[in-house]
Amino acid sequence: MYKIVCFDPHEPEVKETLFSLLPEGFSLQVAGEATLAEKVQIAKDADFILAGWSPVETEVIAGTNKVRLIQKMGAGYDKIDIAKADAMGIPVAITAGSNALAVAEQVVLLMLAVYRRLPYVDKNLRQGKWLKNKMRAEARFLSGKTVGLLGFGHIAKKVCALLTGFSTKILYYDVVRPKPAEEQELGATYCESIEKLIASVDILSIHCPLTKETRHLIDANKLRLFKPGAILINTARGAIIDEAALYQALTDGTLAAAGLDVFESEPLSLDNPLLRLENVVVTPHMGGAVMDNVANVARHSYGNMIKVINGEPLRAADIVIRGNLRVE
Repeated sequence: MYKIVCFDPHEPEVKETLFSLLPEGFSLQVAGEATLAEKVQIAKDADFILAGWSPVETEVIAGTNKVRLIQKMGAGYDKIDIAKADAMGIPVAITAGSNALAVAEQVVLLMLAVYRRLPYVDKNLRQGKWLKNKMRAEARFLSGKTVGLLGFGHIAKKVCALLTGFSTKILYYDVVRPKPAEEQELGATYCESIEKLIASVDILSIHCPLTKETRHLIDANKLRLFKPGAILINTARGAIIDEAALYQALTDGTLAAAGLDVFESEPLSLDNPLLRLENVVVTPHMGGAVMDNVANVARHSYGNMIKVINGEPLRAADIVIRGNLRVE
């Protein structure tokens, strides 16, 4: 029996799905409080770690005896101690593309919520304030806007597809440029630099991973490049943006508004000054958290584990730390 451990205290409906799809010959243990001590204890004899929101710390990885794979449910692996896993020869994989549509829908939701000031009007209507005339002067179309995508992976490409009906112009920047045929199919135009991208768009949506190179990539200098009235959407990782600089840009009018699903520190503290701004729409890192998609991600994760057991190759897009894995 191969043992899988999961550190996230999932809701009952999610747990039910994870257990119902468990492959034959595998067991699953889900942490209770997910303290560091508990994670170390249950992971020490595990064959697989099914990672999610809860960090997979140095101590957890160091205490394992036979882990064959750390499998992330989703794409972001910044909460896994990659260096320690690499040093111990433990492979790390993601489920590339599995959350793409869910997050892409969240991106479009935030664009619309920001432009139509949805939380603001909802709050005021519940207080008896009918703001129709005020919104006529303040609400904006998404249709016809120029959208910039910083990063052009699975999620950004799904955003392109969803925006088709809004007649937007789409620009993008990525260190890896797809073939012209794919650009044409998605209706996206390449920008030669991040700076040019920012200066050219009405909406910038962040879609790059958090790395040493991308931490605070959007800083005060880049925020000053936005044209008047531009908005910023972030569903990637909070630390890609310098939050202090973002707050300043949102208060001095450099940036008109922002829609944020991710933050430098999570869960978000009530002391965070961004919460005091009415031109910010916030959600709790829920872009990929869609019940409809749990089974899809679970099957992908379990499928990678079965491949490891059988000595079969994993998709190159899924592999973060290769270790002894074979690659398709």
